[in-house]
Amino acid sequence: MPRSKIDVWVGLFVVIGAAAILFLALQAANLLNLSFEPTYRVTARFDNAGGLKPKAAVRSAGVVVGRVESIGFDDQTFQANVVLALESRYAFPKDSSLKILTSGLLGEQYVGIEPGGAEDNLQQGDVVTQTQSAIVLENLIGQFLFNKAAEAGDAAQ
Repeated sequence: MPRSKIDVWVGLFVVIGAAAILFLALQAANLLNLSFEPTYRVTARFDNAGGLKPKAAVRSAGVVVGRVESIGFDDQTFQANVVLALESRYAFPKDSSLKILTSGLLGEQYVGIEPGGAEDNLQQGDVVTQTQSAIVLENLIGQFLFNKAAEAGDAAQ
């Protein structure tokens, strides 16, 4: 009888440990959001969303103020429509600008908000058009190589 009681406690400990490891893995992969704050949705239009993914952080002054809810393509304007779920406790002026930024040199991408100076705040369903697209590393390298080739061609003449 005492042997089975120890087995139950060991089994319970193993299940709790496995749940804790699963929780940490989901948190580290940015796939779990435990914020129970009410949110409002705002759509931002970007020319290039780069490697931005749903559930990516939305930050202002380094503080996470929301998450990317979805990313779609508008075939009328040929832009990426990024739906952001911002926490209701954070209010941003209507003329705020959004940028797609990268954590570190090759880290994950997130949306950064730079507050504007308008008196009215963003509301549910607003569309932000003052955006700056993601910087794509491949495009920068290609542009650098093209400029170097052009300089070499000018020097040869």
